[in-house]
Parts: sequence; structure tokens; C-alpha cells
Amino acid sequence: MAFEGLSEKLQGVFKGLKNQGTITEADVNNAMREIKLALLEADVNFKVVKEFVSSVREKALGEEILRSVTPGQQIVKIVNDELAALMGGANSKLTYSPRGFSIYMIVGLQGTGKTTTCGKLAAYLKKEGKKPMLCACDVYRPAAIDQLEVVGKQIDVPVYTDRTTNVPEDIAKAAARHAELKGFDVLIVDTAGRLQIDEELMEELVRIRNGIKPHEILLVLDALTGQDAVNAAEGFNDRLGVDGIIMTKLDGDSRGGAALSAKSVTGKPIKFIGVGEKFDALEPFHPERMASRILGMGDVVSLVEKAQEAIDEEKAAKLEERLRKNQFTLEDFLDQIGQIRKMGGVGSMLDLMPGFSAKQRQDMDIEKAEKEFSHMEAIILSMTPQERDNPKILNSSRRKRISAGCGLPVSEINSLIRKYEDTKKMMKQFTGGKFRKKGAFRGLF
Repeated sequence: MAFEGLSEKLQGVFKGLKNQGTITEADVNNAMREIKLALLEADVNFKVVKEFVSSVREKALGEEILRSVTPGQQIVKIVNDELAALMGGANSKLTYSPRGFSIYMIVGLQGTGKTTTCGKLAAYLKKEGKKPMLCACDVYRPAAIDQLEVVGKQIDVPVYTDRTTNVPEDIAKAAARHAELKGFDVLIVDTAGRLQIDEELMEELVRIRNGIKPHEILLVLDALTGQDAVNAAEGFNDRLGVDGIIMTKLDGDSRGGAALSAKSVTGKPIKFIGVGEKFDALEPFHPERMASRILGMGDVVSLVEKAQEAIDEEKAAKLEERLRKNQFTLEDFLDQIGQIRKMGGVGSMLDLMPGFSAKQRQDMDIEKAEKEFSHMEAIILSMTPQERDNPKILNSSRRKRISAGCGLPVSEINSLIRKYEDTKKMMKQFTGGKFRKKGAFRGLF
């Protein structure tokens, strides 16, 4: 979970403040000391930490805060607002060229995940109604062009390549002409990286930039490298002038120092974050939502957006009708598991729900829950259509056959049927318009 360590420490600080009826200047100073340590342990840039704590302390010591009926909650709000501001304030959207053809140049050090990110960005733009093309300009790394072609096939996006030349700027210029001529409205240029910033790399990137004049230059940073990522961002921005940052592997970074420091140090916004390996695991970055998640207040807006993407309104209407007629089947139950999968699984949903601390999340044993879902899917898929439609016919011999088919004990089949019956009862409460608003999947928890 992103920011897990920082989140746990900050929530511990605020728990003490919230429990106090009145707060003194000494209480605020103690809290600021703990916050400072938590941020430094999260590998946030020292200068950024110093400025952040100073700003929060100044606002928290205001007379209206200390004399407030709920001073602890007021201080939490201040920290929340300052965290959001630290990461950029509001969502910085990807912009498009007014002439209708946009070029995005993707840059970064070797190993940050540039090529995969190019694919993720192309998949995201396809979902937004754009027609993207990829361009392979990494002529140095072995099989880099092949890798981008494989990525293109997986997301069904064409890739422009030219193996007859090793001059990246010529390839990029030819790709831009070709893409616009063929009616594509977006070209994503994958460039070469190095293990570290050097003059040769920067000169090459400057030549590509001058040759194609990209609408935006997007820098890919690896969140797991912490302050090294921020230092790299400074180097690229000073020489090349980047327009935005894509932070990869944020789902695997429990500290979050790079994400918290990048905007302050470079002045450039984080536009997207990578939250998984799949090509749909690229999300627009919302600083205010991330701040709420760090402080344990959840991210209800993102949860609702994920639900809207996952839930088919037409399917939901039909399911509601079947619920009214008491016709909810195991096929429907399987569909609800699929909706949770579409939303990123149980762990992803809990990250967005208010009130779930890192410890509570661990106590719930997310891996076990995901494993149970996989077992339930295997059991249902081992049934005949008739059995899925009418679980009442599942006698002992049928259950033994299903057990042999899915490789799971009969006790797990019995457990599934109980969960199905409980879910069926609970979901009947969401008919009459409430069903689609609140989410069909809720009964599975």
C-alpha cells in the first residue's frame, strides 16, 4: 500500500490530538516533531519537510484553532490541506494540442518502466476516446523495440519502428509525419534511458524535442528510488524542461517520499501514478484525494469512480429485477466477484474506504480474502449451468463431483453456498433504486 508507513504514523499522532478536549502550544509542538520525524522516515526531502512543518505549525497555533471546540480535528484538516498543496493542490490533467494532433515524449532513467508506461498511457488515452500510436526511439537497449511492439500488440495500438537507422530524432520526426497522415490524434514517443543522467543522453533528448516539438514532455520516475528519483527529476527538468511526472510503482512504495517531494522540488506536477503491472493500472493523480488517504479519511470519490467503471448499468437493472423476483443465481454471484476484481480487488477498495488504518488492513488478511475469491470462482466455474441457476439441487454427490473438478474440499463448497445465501438476503435490501446507487458488490464483504 502506498504511504503505508507514513499513514500509520500520522494517524497515530492525530489519534492523540483528537482525544484531547483542549490543545496547548506544547501539544502542537510535540505533534509537529512527530510529523517531522514521520516525513523524514518516509524519505521526504529535508527542505520540503522543514517548510511543510513550519507552515502547519503557524496555522495550527492560530487562536481560532486552539480555542475551537474540536481543535484536534481542525489541525488534521490543516495537515490534510497542506499535504494536498505539497503534492500539487489539484489534479493536473494531461493537455492536448489545439491543432488536434498531440505528441507526448516519454523520458526517464533506465529501469523506471518507461516502455510499459508508454503502453499504459496509450491504453488510458484509448479509453478516453483517442486514437494513439506508439513510436520506438530507444535504439540502444537490446530488444527495446521488440518490447514496445509486444506492448502495442497487447493493447492493440500500432507501433512505428525503423530498424534501418540508429538516429532517434529522425525516427521520431518520421513517426510524427506518418501518424498524422494516417489519422492518429496522439503519438507517444518512447525514448532511451541511462543508468544515470549524462551529457550524451541529454543532448539526444534535446535533439528529439527540437525535432518533433512535443506538446508535453512526461518524465517517468520510479517511486521506490525515493530521493534519487527527485534528484533525477531536477536534472531532467533543468536540461530538458518537463511538463509533468508519471510516478511508477507507487503501489509498492510504503514510504512515499518521492511523491511528496517531487512537486515542491521541481515545480512540475505529478500527472499520473502507476498502481500495478497491468495496462489499466495507470491513474490520474489527485493530490487532495491522496492526502485524505494518507490521513485515513479514505477516497470516496475514487471509490465511486471505480464502481461506476466496473458496474454495467444495464446489467445492474436486470439484476435488480431478478432480485425482486428472488432469482439471484450463482452466476450473478460470480459476476459480483468480477466487479470487485475490476475495481482492483479487496485491498484496492479498502485503500479507498474511510476509517481503515494500515494495521486494520493487515488484520483483515487481504491475501486470504483474495484467495477465497479465487476459490469461489473456481467452484462456481466447476458447476453446470443448471447448478449455477438453481443451487438447491446441489446434493452431496453433485458437491463431490464439483470438489473433484476444482480441486477444493467439499467444506469450501458448503462455505460458498452459505455466503451466497447471505449475500442474496443482503442484496434484497438494495432493490428499489438503492441497488445501483450503493453498489451490487457490497454483500460480498
